[in-house]
Amino acid sequence: MFANKKRTVLLVLVLGALAAWYAAASTSDVRHPRSVVVAPTALDSRGAALAMEIERLHDRLRPTAAPEHNRNLFQFAPAHAAAAATVAEPTATAPPPVAPAVELPFKLIGIAEDGGTRTAILSSPAQLLMVKEGDVVVSKYRVAGISTDTIELTDSTNGSVLRLALK
Repeated sequence: MFANKKRTVLLVLVLGALAAWYAAASTSDVRHPRSVVVAPTALDSRGAALAMEIERLHDRLRPTAAPEHNRNLFQFAPAHAAAAATVAEPTATAPPPVAPAVELPFKLIGIAEDGGTRTAILSSPAQLLMVKEGDVVVSKYRVAGISTDTIELTDSTNGSVLRLALK
């Protein structure tokens, strides 16, 4: 019986200690953490400057004006009938000499541009040529200049200039 009293007292003490420990742990001992002020480092200021520079460059990349198109691919050329209607009656004077029709050796079918260098694409009955300014074509013509829609070929035999335009 004495042993039962010892066990009961020991059990009550252990349970009391556990209850006190649990109560102490569950009560709020409100402690405010110290606010830590971190001064911005040089790396942070450089990062902010870099972000501002990136934003400025992105603004420069945005287009501010609509692109200009030199040719309308969906518009037909003006009819030659209107020009023929405005021609006046020929006078009695002698007609001007008619130059013989010259068969052009090439047709300009395209112009490409890469990094500021223009390349003209010429078509002949025998081959397709891609030429740049200064190139010699069929050992007779030298490319004098290439613009956005024309090419100038200089004849090496007589110095005449042959201009081909995109149609």
